[in-house]
Parts: sequence; C-alpha cells; structure tokens
Amino acid sequence: MLTVSDLSVNYGPVHALSHVSIEVPRGEVTAVIGANGAGKSTLMRTLAGLAKAAGGSASLDGNPILGRKSEDLVRMGIALVPEGRSTIPELTVEENLRLGGMWRSRADRATSVGEVFDLFPVLGQRRSMGAATLSGGERQQLAIGRALMCDPRCLLLDEPSLGLAPIIVTQILTLVKRLATDSNLAVLLVEQNAVTALRVATQGVVLNLGQVVMAGPAAEIASHDELRHAYLGY
Repeated sequence: MLTVSDLSVNYGPVHALSHVSIEVPRGEVTAVIGANGAGKSTLMRTLAGLAKAAGGSASLDGNPILGRKSEDLVRMGIALVPEGRSTIPELTVEENLRLGGMWRSRADRATSVGEVFDLFPVLGQRRSMGAATLSGGERQQLAIGRALMCDPRCLLLDEPSLGLAPIIVTQILTLVKRLATDSNLAVLLVEQNAVTALRVATQGVVLNLGQVVMAGPAAEIASHDELRHAYLGY
C-alpha cells in the first residue's frame, strides 16, 4: 500500500499541497481529481522524488519514500508515467521499453518486454518502429509499458488522458484498472477527466487549492451533485 500522511509542499510562499493524506491499496485504482492548480501534479512529482516535501510522510508497504532520489524510488517499486507521454521519439518502441528497465538484468528485461507486448499487442506489432510514428494512444501505451519495465508495486499515472480521444481514454483507463487487479498494483491516477477516472477507480480523492475536500468511494464522489458542481465542473 502507498500511504501519504499530512503531506505539505511549498513553492516559495505558495502552499501547493497542505496536509494531504491518501491511502492507495494494492490491487486498486485510486483517482485524484480536481481543477487546474489543485496540486495534483505536485503530489505525483513529490511521490516520485522530483519535488521536495515541506512536511508530512509517505511510505510504500511501510518503507518511507520522501527525501529519496527518484532512481532509488524506482528500485523500491514506484514508477511514474508523467504528463505528456515522455517517450523518446528517436528510439524504437523496443528501445524505449528496454530503457525503462535498464538497471535490471538482461533476462528480466527480456521477460518484461514480452509481458508488455502481451498487455499491449499493438506495441509488439510496432516493436522495431520509431516512437515518433505512433499515434497518441499508442504513445501512451508505450509510456505505461516503459513504467512497467521496472516491475513496480506502485504506478503513478499523471493525466494519461491528455490530448486523447474519449474512446481511447476509456480503453486505456479500463486496461489500467485490469492491470491493477491482475498485477496487484497500487495505482494512483491523477485526472482532469473526472467522470472516466471515477468510473475505473475504487476510491477517489478531490483536491482543491492543495487540500483534500473529499475522499471516499469513487461511486459516492461521482454521485455527489454539490461537490461535482463546486469542484469538478460537471
């Protein structure tokens, strides 16, 4: 389980996160939703070791993670898929994947590449093609596949729907839900597409101006009319 307790992050005088607490169980998707500027990406960057916390704690299966280098967190089992599908266009699909598990043994990388191709058959069909030739949905699959190459226990997904057609978003997030269940992953999903995110998540957290304004079962949040109108814009 990923556990976040009383987490605060400041950018100078700006309180980007203030006393945020979240639990992300293994085998489930937990969705963090909210408007632009709510602190969603700051949360992900802090958990991935890319931003410094001002207070609070976070742990994966009881092991503290705050203050560690991002490469050490990857070895601990935390994988981030950042906003913008950060694949390397000059490399082939398979080269991008192998880069994601470069610190693992050759045999382990080969096994993981096969598992990713099983999960995303289109990537297997395009394994020798440059990442630049892929569609937006295929690049998002490649970004997720590359994160899976490190054999994570916790997957952090930051705005995976950005720039994608609604039908592709549904396909990818449905697959993410199945991945969490089948691989016993703790998945923390940050999304502006609140409707789709809450549909695939078990638990939901609503952030507003760096603070948690509601947390609980995703279905309960989705049906909360006053909260949806006030914070989610639908």
